[in-house]
Amino acid sequence: MNIKIAVCDSSRESGDCLKDLIIRQKPGTRVQTFASAEELLALCEDFDIYFLDIKGVGGMELARRLRVQEQGRRHIIIFVTGYRDYMEAAFDVQALHYLVKPIDREKFAQVLEKACREAEFLHQQGEDYVLLKVRDREGEMESRKVLLRDIRFVESNNKNVIFHTEGGAFSAQGTMEEFEERLGTGFYRCHRCFIVNMAKITAYNQREIQVAGREAVMLAHKRYGAFVKEYLRYARGGGMVSV
Repeated sequence: MNIKIAVCDSSRESGDCLKDLIIRQKPGTRVQTFASAEELLALCEDFDIYFLDIKGVGGMELARRLRVQEQGRRHIIIFVTGYRDYMEAAFDVQALHYLVKPIDREKFAQVLEKACREAEFLHQQGEDYVLLKVRDREGEMESRKVLLRDIRFVESNNKNVIFHTEGGAFSAQGTMEEFEERLGTGFYRCHRCFIVNMAKITAYNQREIQVAGREAVMLAHKRYGAFVKEYLRYARGGGMVSV
């Protein structure tokens, strides 16, 4: 996979330094630098990973715009700044990490490695799909292709299996046991009535799991320990983490 990285920093020197660090660690990676948010947005091109300064280029507002403009594709955002005051705000846009200048090169290498693993995971999930049997408007059964990256969670409700996706919710023919097996390791059955896409998890506690879109699914108390272990295994394997 050819990963595309954008570096947006009002200091050309800082931007070029980050670009050099990236290319040294990941030769062949396409890295493009920008001196402002406007310059980046004017290009009208998507990148897999964004390194954003916060103040000089309005990185926080840029991050919010990137999130709003996402259409099935998840951006990986990393803040690189000389200010510590915005760390809490970075959670609101689900940034992968918050690096404070001057950059610790060892820490930067770790963060870049994790970001690249997640970019590769998202690319793979973006290609994978499941074929579902659903009813059309006339009540006839038809096959529908649904990308795994678009699924937030699956719910069992009154003998119906409902897929909650980025494009809305709909019922599909099948059982939770069948879908638990078909969806694969990026999904976890956290309750007898719910299967969650781990790439969509934004927070969790012993009672529930929150997913993108501010929705929540139930987490069975007896499955909490197993869920945490599986989520950590998924994260170490390069899965997308937004918690």
